[in-house]
Amino acid sequence: MFKIVIVGGGAGGLELAAKLGKKLGKKKSAEIVLIDQNRSHIWKPLLHEVATGTLDSSTDGVVYHAHAAKHYYQFCLGRFTGLDPQAKTLTVAANYADDGLQLLPKREISYDLLVLAIGSQSNDFGTAGVKQHCHFLDSPKQAEKFHHALLNQFLRINQSESPNERLSVSIVGAGATGVELSAELFNVSALVKAYNMPNMSADKLEINLIEAGPRILAALPERISYAARKELSNLGVNVRENTRVKEATAEGYITSDDELIKADLMIWAAGIKVPDYIKELAVFELNHLNQIIVKPTLQASISDDIYVLGDCCGFQHPDGSWVPPRAQSAHQMADTVRANIYATLQRNELQSFKYKDYGSLVSLSRFGAVGNLMGNLTKKSMFIEGHLARIMYISLYRMHQFAIHGWAKAILVIVAEKIAKVVRPKMKLH
Repeated sequence: MFKIVIVGGGAGGLELAAKLGKKLGKKKSAEIVLIDQNRSHIWKPLLHEVATGTLDSSTDGVVYHAHAAKHYYQFCLGRFTGLDPQAKTLTVAANYADDGLQLLPKREISYDLLVLAIGSQSNDFGTAGVKQHCHFLDSPKQAEKFHHALLNQFLRINQSESPNERLSVSIVGAGATGVELSAELFNVSALVKAYNMPNMSADKLEINLIEAGPRILAALPERISYAARKELSNLGVNVRENTRVKEATAEGYITSDDELIKADLMIWAAGIKVPDYIKELAVFELNHLNQIIVKPTLQASISDDIYVLGDCCGFQHPDGSWVPPRAQSAHQMADTVRANIYATLQRNELQSFKYKDYGSLVSLSRFGAVGNLMGNLTKKSMFIEGHLARIMYISLYRMHQFAIHGWAKAILVIVAEKIAKVVRPKMKLH
């Protein structure tokens, strides 16, 4: 049977597995295998909510094994570590329990078509001390680690005998993650007061949002950047633009001007790159972010049997620009890869990928959102902010749920979420 292997269960990878499973796996026209090193899926743009506790990954996540059983594909738990394009095999590392007991051995998996959707991670640019002292928000596990550290700091402030004690959080990188995390931290610092922490409040939170460039949200239109900066400043965020960090220490960040920005918690959210092990495979043609260079059809430049999508895909437009690493890019690429897989099986001509920018939205927690929407008939964009923008932002996540569950199941999932919010705390407290 024709075997399609997908590595990476992020936004694009999981959507592709679900749709291929329903179309091909159900009819046993092909065997679909999804490989991921995590047991469950959380939409990556929501990891800042996992980090603050307003989203519970243990209840709001999609469990791969259960999802696979309902969508006619197989799930393999493991970390992708090797690839032989000539033999058309990939290697998955052994799995171990927390006590070191080996659960699954190292495995070799064959494929007829391989799809790489491994995503990206934060780029520390080799900055000294970052790996040792900073939190990252690249995965649910990292977000949970930050959440536990945040709860401990809330407890410390609440139990402090000094009325002037404050929680200092410094975030490097004022892209979407840094901006959204800043607003969400103010939201939960106010929420936690209702959960037996009467001495903790938003007034005791001090946030430094540090950006090396001249403005926050540099990849988005200037009007969005200005609106977001104004809202963050109103909340109390200390937005520090044109501030380059040269080192992270146990006390805080040291800038290029040798200023120490003290912090109890430090987060690094500056830039992305594809994990270094892709480079270490010495198989693919890569760009400066370790993204895998692809043909117009999203096939890897070194093999027509390998497709690439999402953040790890290096798709260059004729004008030299690259498709941005966004959720909407992964979604569009997944659709093109799916169409080309069907075309391959039917021996039809493959289609080229065409990226369409539908705009960008940045959440500012319950305080609203800002962004722009691109028109379908013209290339002009419409600026939106406030509660309307917040509704549009939430709708993006709903569209992702529809894509991975189907309409009927997604509606049930959304209803279940609404019911759960009635009985559950407004934030995770463990």
